[in-house]
Amino acid sequence: MKKLSLGLCLAATVAGGIATTSAALADTGFPNNLRIVIGSKSTGGDTYQNTAIVAEALAEKLDINVKVDAVGATAAFKTLKRVSNGSTIMMFHDQSYLGYLYGRKGYENPFEEYRIGPTVSINPGSAYLVAQGSPFQGLDELMTACADGTDIRVAIQPGGVSEIGYSAMKNAIRIEHPGKEGCLVAVNRGSQSDKNQAMFDGLADLIHGSVQANEQYTRLPADDQKAMRFVWLTARNQTIQQANPEGMGQTSREDLLQYVEPNVSVTQDGEKNFTFDKEFFFLFNKDMDPALIEELDQALTEIFAEGEIQETQKTSFFIPNFMPSAEAEAYLKDKMSQYATIIDALHN
Repeated sequence: MKKLSLGLCLAATVAGGIATTSAALADTGFPNNLRIVIGSKSTGGDTYQNTAIVAEALAEKLDINVKVDAVGATAAFKTLKRVSNGSTIMMFHDQSYLGYLYGRKGYENPFEEYRIGPTVSINPGSAYLVAQGSPFQGLDELMTACADGTDIRVAIQPGGVSEIGYSAMKNAIRIEHPGKEGCLVAVNRGSQSDKNQAMFDGLADLIHGSVQANEQYTRLPADDQKAMRFVWLTARNQTIQQANPEGMGQTSREDLLQYVEPNVSVTQDGEKNFTFDKEFFFLFNKDMDPALIEELDQALTEIFAEGEIQETQKTSFFIPNFMPSAEAEAYLKDKMSQYATIIDALHN
């Protein structure tokens, strides 16, 4: 019996006391105790949940102990730089490079400072919402109001995943209504509850939220001060299509599809629509043995081929999205380049 430590110790059972792994993976190059640090301090958030799912599968596949440590981005990056022997690896999401693009303290270009590992999943829930009683029925009306010279206040947490959709809207206004992008105004807040409160207090016309955190507010009676409406999900249409039909809470997949492109469009460059999938992936020390990276790729290839992990992910409203390291690095580097173009255009 091997044990998986996810803050608490959860048992990862091996049939008959013998590892049910392939011969190649039974002789793993990883140490018996593998630590995965994450770029979040929360043990209840999506980064921890995603990592826990993958860690449990890896513990069983490699027949080792895997511990997930919610240490936060700064500590995780520092730890990763110090440890090159493969005993510590990192899991995070697009914030890894968005923090760098937005110039946040503690963030460096991850493609230069670290090795990019495989992607494992998408959180499709990044969303923008208005109050139930808002006079604006959709995102197009909000952007048209900006074009007409009305200030639209958007509550975001600056410097990353929360801000990229705001930047995309501002960029779209810049393209379609030059000179009016200044009418989209950021109301900088911290946590999701802070952003929600800005709406409750009438300090924001639009807030960044998530399907997971805000769906409950969309089910409140219309006269409730806390009632909200979705107006935009940044995820790709094809990403939401892969969610379970029941969707999240009492909002079905079909309901969620109303809020993605092409039903809601935010131009990226005048030709194609902007989309953003929050994608989770591994990062490694620059000098980590390439053979270990190859082994992790192989282990995850087998895990995803078996199909069980996808069901677990989708039950938690995550979309399976495995790409091995080389493919993931090229894909994420292109993604960063596209968002860098948007951010640079707004700062020049």
